[in-house]
Amino acid sequence: MDHNPNSNPNPRRSSLLESLGEEITRIITPVSICMLSVVILVSILDSGGDGGASLTTVATMAYDESDSDSIWDKLKGAILNSVIFIAVVTAVTFLLVLLFYFRCTKFLKYYMAFSALMVLGFMGGEIALFLIQHFNFPIDCITFLVLLFNFTVVGVMAVFLSKMAIFVTQAYLVVIGVLVAYWFTLLPEWTTWVLLIAMALYDLAAVLLPGGPLRLLVELAMSRDEEIPALVYEARPVIGDGDNGVLPRRRVWSVGLDGNSGERSSLGVEEGRVLVGGSGELRAPLIQQTSMRMNSMGGGGSGENLALEGIGLGSSGAIKLGLGDFIFYSVLVGRAAKYDFMTVYACYLAIVAGLGITLLLLAFYRKALPALPFSIMLGVLFYLLTRLLLETFVVECSMNLLMF
Repeated sequence: MDHNPNSNPNPRRSSLLESLGEEITRIITPVSICMLSVVILVSILDSGGDGGASLTTVATMAYDESDSDSIWDKLKGAILNSVIFIAVVTAVTFLLVLLFYFRCTKFLKYYMAFSALMVLGFMGGEIALFLIQHFNFPIDCITFLVLLFNFTVVGVMAVFLSKMAIFVTQAYLVVIGVLVAYWFTLLPEWTTWVLLIAMALYDLAAVLLPGGPLRLLVELAMSRDEEIPALVYEARPVIGDGDNGVLPRRRVWSVGLDGNSGERSSLGVEEGRVLVGGSGELRAPLIQQTSMRMNSMGGGGSGENLALEGIGLGSSGAIKLGLGDFIFYSVLVGRAAKYDFMTVYACYLAIVAGLGITLLLLAFYRKALPALPFSIMLGVLFYLLTRLLLETFVVECSMNLLMF
């Protein structure tokens, strides 16, 4: 009994706090780097006017916003643009489900690799040209093309086509998120804000509704025990094996043994959602404590229900967050950066708070939750409150020498 980890509750409570802080930090750090990079790009390129041109995409095909339009026209046009964009995203996601159902995994993988190639090569190349023009950096065309080609090829290989150091893969995923997010900040203002809210609502419906495309995709991957080819950031938390001097290994969280089937499942957050992976070896204290409490209350369901509604990490034990969440978090703070930095700080804190709330809810309720709604809704709310109320208050205080 002395070797039973459940015999002493105090160490478990300490490990709970340590583990939770580590996991949150390892996913918030890359998200913060991505948001900071987008804010810097927006601040540099918008101030110089090099990258300030509007972007024509599927998100603006129905309505092209103009400063002379009325607020009501802008709102109606932004809603129409967002509806079309969500419809396209939904159709593409269902197409991915269909392709995955017919086991076209290699096609999906090569398609994702091609997408990464386009982002790094074309979007990255054009942003690089903006920066070169802004800073008047001397470089010839041949050198630029050679550097861009190597940067793009290595990036595609790191993300999809070969095994590289996890740090290289993580860095390229963050770079892809930064590049796509910056281009989204070029959308008109009203379209951007309505689109962010629409994406948060779509994320909620696509994951939680029984017929949601993302839920169908996840359930199909679970039933086949396969990974979905996607652009996903993997945090890779690592722990040691105690005092035996054994080399550290990746942590594997699981919901524990199910009371009926005795099966152990480990789960992960992928594309901003919870995703079931392979079998687990270790249990994180947060998941272990929650499972024990629910089982003691008679809340343990069947193995199938745990698989569909569990929470935790992937089969490697790492937190996985979809790159789409990186992108839309960064779009929000990037759009705020077009106004002022006080709003950026407020939106950043709101996004981090929303992400923390999402991770806590995933841990305690073991439900498949998307990563966008809390962060986007809080971010939009803080943007409005800061721009309409806090800024006015601070300016008045400064003018009256009450704050400086």
